[in-house]
Amino acid sequence: MALKQTPSQTVGPFFAYGLTPEQYGYDLTSIADGAVRDDSTEGTHIRIEGRVLDGQGDVVSDAMIEIWQADAQGRYAHPGDPRGSNADFTGFGRQGTGTDPQNRFRFDTVKPGITAEGSAPHVSLIVFARGLPSHAYTRIYFADEAAANATDPVLSQVPAERRETLIAPRTDASGVPTYRFDIHLQGDAETVFFDV
Repeated sequence: MALKQTPSQTVGPFFAYGLTPEQYGYDLTSIADGAVRDDSTEGTHIRIEGRVLDGQGDVVSDAMIEIWQADAQGRYAHPGDPRGSNADFTGFGRQGTGTDPQNRFRFDTVKPGITAEGSAPHVSLIVFARGLPSHAYTRIYFADEAAANATDPVLSQVPAERRETLIAPRTDASGVPTYRFDIHLQGDAETVFFDV
């Protein structure tokens, strides 16, 4: 019998228990969750929250979101970052939308710093969902960073009329600076996704 490649869609029945087990009712815990920072993490503490919506505008209740970001000084927890790693902040989080009664994802983190001259603070985000044969990559930029957003080399490559799909407006309804980022998988408001 010839072995076949494992499907790239990992939120289905293949690896659900290892990635977001709580979402599927397993009595296990994930290696990562929405708590990207703790109370002692340096920087401005923020929350990023949103929903994943399909082409009809319906909420996707079993998507999985991963984020990776720099710390408040713009350093990545990665040996390839020449500025030195911040070992206390990994910048990585993972959450399933099925773990929230309103099918939201929510990350408590810090506002990232500028990673390179001319770039804007941003968070890298990956979407895994049923119906996606391969995961989708995008970025979150912050609405209150308009000057930096105007010079960001990646955001500048996105057509002007589509940039808004990558910019999260700020609300403070939860008592902490909160950025709302809904991900539209298809339709008129489809989020810009990047080829990696």
